[in-house]
Amino acid sequence: MFSASLSSKLPKCGQPRAFGLHLATVALIGMTQVAMAQDQGNAPPPKVSIAAAYTQEITDEAVFIGRAEAINKVDIIARVSGFLDSKAVEDGAQVSSGDLLFTIEPDLYEATLQARKADLDQAEANLELAKVDLARKEELYKRDATPESERDIARANELVAEAQVKAAHAAIRQAELDLSYTEIHAPFAGRLGRIETSVGDVVGPNNPPLVNLVSEAPIYVNFSLNEKQFTSVLQQFGENAASLAESSKSPNVHVTLPNGTELDETGTLVFVDNRIDPLTGAITVRAQFDNTARLILDGAFVNVQIEALEPTLQVLVPQAALQRDQRGAFVLVVNDKQMVEQRYITTGDTVGTAIIVLDGLREGESVIVEGLQRVRPGVAVDAVVASEQPGE
Repeated sequence: MFSASLSSKLPKCGQPRAFGLHLATVALIGMTQVAMAQDQGNAPPPKVSIAAAYTQEITDEAVFIGRAEAINKVDIIARVSGFLDSKAVEDGAQVSSGDLLFTIEPDLYEATLQARKADLDQAEANLELAKVDLARKEELYKRDATPESERDIARANELVAEAQVKAAHAAIRQAELDLSYTEIHAPFAGRLGRIETSVGDVVGPNNPPLVNLVSEAPIYVNFSLNEKQFTSVLQQFGENAASLAESSKSPNVHVTLPNGTELDETGTLVFVDNRIDPLTGAITVRAQFDNTARLILDGAFVNVQIEALEPTLQVLVPQAALQRDQRGAFVLVVNDKQMVEQRYITTGDTVGTAIIVLDGLREGESVIVEGLQRVRPGVAVDAVVASEQPGE
């Protein structure tokens, strides 16, 4: 009985060993947690590099794609038909207004003019004869020597003769114009393109143009602003669409040439369209440049900048400090207690390696630019000033 009662109070075979392992595991976990807590409490705060938000005078600019357009350009087309008699210019020549460009054989048109003058002489002679006949018929009618119908016919013949004289004068004028069109002159100053015909070719109104002529200086640059941009420009300068191009407060316009260099001239607004294009949601604006160096060519694409008259003071931070999440752009700020704060900001345009902060940050506040991956809001940091401070 003694053996049976003793065995009933002891644990079953294998239980002492399992119980001991369980206690050892609990103790090990506890010791590990204590060690980790001690390590965390003793670890130094992470090092980060900071930069101070700074202010700078910024001249706001808006950049658009523009296209150059000659103030005057025309395809020179012969207005009368004939053989091209001579060329007075070469390909690509600079010409002045009124310069002779081409001559079409004038012989036919000179002969036509002489024929029209002869027609005039004949018409004037017929008119004189009609007047004499009418005077005779009037006298006979007064004497009752001729019927009234004869007098009326003579009067109508005189009117016909007068009309023939007028038609002859008009025909002479037309012949003179045709003869003048045999000499083709430059309608304005500019530069010619490639001449597409040779001496001896038959030219005329239905033939291709002889050459094109383009005025190079001054020159227009057309570009478009969307509704938001255009409204902002009007509000900034206190003008309306009709007065913007005429106002002395009109913004300066600059052009960057296709090779990336800026044209050393300032353009002026000369035209603002009267409607928003419903297809593009934009309005066409035109600037004029003197183009003294002839660097802007008709049809060229250029970058156009509209510059504000007065610079404004803006807060900037390095772009390296900027982060984004679903709520928007933010920076990590280190306060005077060396603690990290998350600050959501409203950003503007970029200026070099910095970005304008429109709202959410003040000048002098420190933002983290290096070590962002090692910190989070609410932790202490060991902040050092970045080696290169923007704005200095």
